[in-house]
Amino acid sequence: MSAPVTAPAPAPWQQYICRACGYVYNEADGDPDGGLAPGTRFCDIPDDWACALCGVTKLDFDLCAGPDPAARSTCSGAPGAPTPRSQPGVVIVGGGRAGWQMAETLRARDPALPITLVTACNGDVYDKPMLSVAMARQLAPATLARETGEQAARRLNVHLLARTHALRICTATRQLRTTRGTLRYRQLVLAHGAAPSLPPQLPPSMCWHVNHLDTYLKLRAALGSQPRRVLVVGAGLVGSELANDLALGGHQLTLLDVASRPLASCLDEAASSALLKAWESLPLQFVGGVKVAGITRGAAGYRVSTECGQVFDADQVIAATGLITPSRLAQTAALAWRNGIAVDAATLATSQQDVHALGDCITINGQSSRFIEPIARQAKTIAAQIVCGAPVAYEHRTPLLRVKTTSLPFTLA
Repeated sequence: MSAPVTAPAPAPWQQYICRACGYVYNEADGDPDGGLAPGTRFCDIPDDWACALCGVTKLDFDLCAGPDPAARSTCSGAPGAPTPRSQPGVVIVGGGRAGWQMAETLRARDPALPITLVTACNGDVYDKPMLSVAMARQLAPATLARETGEQAARRLNVHLLARTHALRICTATRQLRTTRGTLRYRQLVLAHGAAPSLPPQLPPSMCWHVNHLDTYLKLRAALGSQPRRVLVVGAGLVGSELANDLALGGHQLTLLDVASRPLASCLDEAASSALLKAWESLPLQFVGGVKVAGITRGAAGYRVSTECGQVFDADQVIAATGLITPSRLAQTAALAWRNGIAVDAATLATSQQDVHALGDCITINGQSSRFIEPIARQAKTIAAQIVCGAPVAYEHRTPLLRVKTTSLPFTLA
């Protein structure tokens, strides 16, 4: 009698990390929003698949080897440990993706470099694209932060000044004035991002502008656990993604835009029509070709009127009307300005010596690039100059765009 044949044990699930943004692809979980069912092996992913966060292809992923304990211990330190006044070091303004990526890249190159990070928020580390898919993926708001600001500061041995506003740059004395005192710097890196651009018809006291985790958490708390009437102004990338996700969460959505179709600047007419078809099963109404005239607050919530005479009632209003780079801080240092902080295309240096910038706040040849993928490459270019390593020229290129309207997602060049 022959022995039974034992089937070989399945290979363990692997994880792969994106070199551009740090997103981890877990074979066991797959990427359902991107068309990859749970259990999809990395080798079986089609070449035109795009990273869920930044849009790069599978060629930009590496097999995860796990954290290096030795590297972590090298960079350990107490959060908020003071930077010695005799060693000004590097001061980073901004605690979003660009600011923390800059700190990570610098620390990897120099374990002893004094680094101070100034941010107006609490500095928690999170992936902003997740705000647009949290309900579709059933992510609890409390789980959206991957790491607190204090934890990140401890891990990287960074002096974190959270809830602190940068007020003025004095390039002659190499000082940054903040709401918590004046900091000396050897090198200054601006990574403070962009701010929502609100038309006068939408005062900030009456509408939400979801540009960071703090605001998103407050919005979710205001919505509560019961279905609400939510009106979103602006059917671009952010507005369409948020409307799609909140509708999946059971809220009654109205999406307004001056264009006649959603995502008009990204999608052709056929793709927009397909998206509208996918939305038919959701409590989501798109109204195009309208311009908001004003908003009023009443006992039953908010009333939004349009220039053509239509009226919409809502419990909460969200403005997704674009971004603009704040110019005040750049003006104090007389930085060259072209719709944002103008930087050199190869070095990302500003017009002032020892001041660099990256992320949403910069423009290259007058053009902004508000995507995640370039940030890691920008940080490598700046870090190479700060620690006097071999030059790393920055190459500006347009990344793939992952449109996370999960009812019908798109990947665009």
